[in-house]
Amino acid sequence: MTVHHLNQLLLASSLVLLVAVAAVRISSRSGLPSLLVYLGIGMVMGSDGLGGIHFTDAELTQVIGYAALVVILAEGGLGTKWKEIKPVLPAAGVLAVVGVAVSVGVTAAGAHYLIGLEWRQALIIGAVVSSTDAAAVFSVLRKIPLPARVTGMLEAESGFNDAPVVILVVAFSTAGPVEHWYVLVGEIVLELAIGAAIGLTVGWLGSWALRHVALPASGLYPIAVMSIAVAAYALGALAHGSGFLAVYLAAMVLGNAKLPHWPATRGFAEGLGWIAQIGMFVLLGLLVTPHELVDDIWPALVIGLVLTVIARPLGVVASLLPFRVPWREETLMSWAGLRGAVPIILATIPMVNGVDATHRIFNIVFVLVVVYTLLQGPTLPWLARKLRLGPGQEAADLGIESAPLERLRGHLLSVAIPEGSRMHGVEINELRLPAGSAVTLVVREDRSFVPLPTTTLRRGDELLVVATDPVREAAERRLRAVGRGGKLAGWLGTNGAGAGAA
Repeated sequence: MTVHHLNQLLLASSLVLLVAVAAVRISSRSGLPSLLVYLGIGMVMGSDGLGGIHFTDAELTQVIGYAALVVILAEGGLGTKWKEIKPVLPAAGVLAVVGVAVSVGVTAAGAHYLIGLEWRQALIIGAVVSSTDAAAVFSVLRKIPLPARVTGMLEAESGFNDAPVVILVVAFSTAGPVEHWYVLVGEIVLELAIGAAIGLTVGWLGSWALRHVALPASGLYPIAVMSIAVAAYALGALAHGSGFLAVYLAAMVLGNAKLPHWPATRGFAEGLGWIAQIGMFVLLGLLVTPHELVDDIWPALVIGLVLTVIARPLGVVASLLPFRVPWREETLMSWAGLRGAVPIILATIPMVNGVDATHRIFNIVFVLVVVYTLLQGPTLPWLARKLRLGPGQEAADLGIESAPLERLRGHLLSVAIPEGSRMHGVEINELRLPAGSAVTLVVREDRSFVPLPTTTLRRGDELLVVATDPVREAAERRLRAVGRGGKLAGWLGTNGAGAGAA
């Protein structure tokens, strides 16, 4: 590649990114998942489109897809709140394993008996489409007001179920007879255990180091956080464990560790996640040949119907039976099994391994993902309203950013008071911050001033709070409690709950 070629590549890449960014606004207004727009961009650039680019490298697509999925899982883990998924962690784990097994079996049976595919091909398709896509779930669910338990369970499931599905697809795509079911189960359990141990260890060590070492520039924190998450994936994969589970758990530990400059880190990770999604979907759009999809539309619709109407609901009900989940939530979770780029990427594994009829498998998976994502994504808000599932009215949480003051052995907290916060109308002395912390500056309407004890806070204010290391967490807890419960938070419970809840 010459410098001239590099210039052309940079120009083309920047234009594609700009078009994709503009398409996000269109997709958000229309309610369509953005992945469909990105796939469309790739198809327009492909051999049957206006660009005329002939791209057939399935192995390169698989490698880039894996790398993009690592970034997407890291971004999703950083945004997962531990308090939301902790109560549903066992249910999400069972859903990611048992639910996948039920879905694979039922979908494969439908593909074999209704479409006439050989058992190996049917099992591959069943395994490929049984994994919910992290990118699709994270992007869609965080825009829909759902109960915390439902959102936490779906997000955790999408972060966990990639690991067993990858093992199954690789096993079914390997030349020779498929291993006995108990061998596959043992491999899945072992890889999940290794990946979980490495992910939790790397995440804890990384968060401890970032809390105790002050880096010279705030821009280094986002880089360090993402590097730690990616390192967890690499270590997990090299140890023959589940790298995907490792990166998700490591990122989740980091995301709940109250690290310095956290809003900047979240923004950086979110930007990387968007780039990964755009690149992955555009590349998958390039790989597909649209005129070859026609013959596989009907099989894809039939298999997708079996998956969506029978396999997914059965997997959800069977997995959640011991947990007594209400039927309304089970119904929503059955419909919210969103597919995205992950099944299409996994469909490249049999292509690389030379399995018979791999192009047909890829085409069926591609059509299934596009059609049923187009059907399920926009209808999720409607279904949630019909099922009367919503979070209720809650006070908006504060945005608190922390910067370490190494020489003072303290932290500078930047607190933003959003609309809906019950800190509005509270005086500085009514905050009752712990000894060793104090509000040192208030920024209001482009004007900053040192507050008095009787200064009344307002929505839109930004506060600078200095807190020493021993009381930093207590100061943050108190600020969040006042933000949720107002000046009577101490009487109504530390979370600002009502008197009855206290």
